[in-house]
This record gives sequence, structure tokens and C-alpha cells, in this order.
Amino acid sequence: QVQLVESGGGLVQAGASLRLSCAASGRTFSSYAMGWFRQAPGKERDFVAVIISNGAGTDYADSVKGRFTVSRDNAKKTLYLQMSSLKPEDTAVYYCAALTRGWSTRKSSSGYLYWGQGTQVTVSS
Repeated sequence: QVQLVESGGGLVQAGASLRLSCAASGRTFSSYAMGWFRQAPGKERDFVAVIISNGAGTDYADSVKGRFTVSRDNAKKTLYLQMSSLKPEDTAVYYCAALTRGWSTRKSSSGYLYWGQGTQVTVSS
């Protein structure tokens, strides 16, 4: 079993940057693909980014390509999301999630087995 804890959210102005972290417990972090999702009030949870288990492959939602970068440090059991040029529409609760198929770049939230509690990101205009 894996427990995930996000941190790094906050209130920023448009154009600013933030780095989210997701700390994992358990022995198998390095075998999981890891994803970031976000959910704005009244909306469905949307895919943001995914990184495969060894960090060699990533994929992004079109809305964040070129602005967000996902990375991981398997030795530290930590996942990151570097967010730049933030926009008000990026405002949401951001969740990290673990996918047991380590080679997958799955964009659908179904199939992700473990989820964090989320961290709020608010971007003011």
C-alpha cells in the first residue's frame, strides 16, 4: 500500500510559479507511474500530467503543456509538479495518484489505485 501526501499549494498571482510535491510512503513508489490531476469547484477531476516509473516518459494535458513539468525522485519517494506562468484557470485542488502499471501514461483517473488528499492552488488575476 502507498500513502501519498501533497504539499506546496497556495495563493499566487497570475504569471507566478509554484512547485507541488507529493511524498510517498511504502516500498514500491519506484515501480508506480505517478499522475497529477486537478479538480476545480463544480467540475470533474481532470488529468494534468503523468510520469512513468523510471521518469523516462511523461505526458501532459494540452492546457498545461509548456508551462508545467512533472518529475520524480525515486530515492526520495517524491513526485513533483513545477508550475509556471500560472493562470486563473489553473485554480483547483491538485491531487497526486499512483498507477500500478509503471510503464503507463494513462490519462484517465480510473485505474489509479492510490490518491493523496489534495492541495489547493489558487491563482488570482
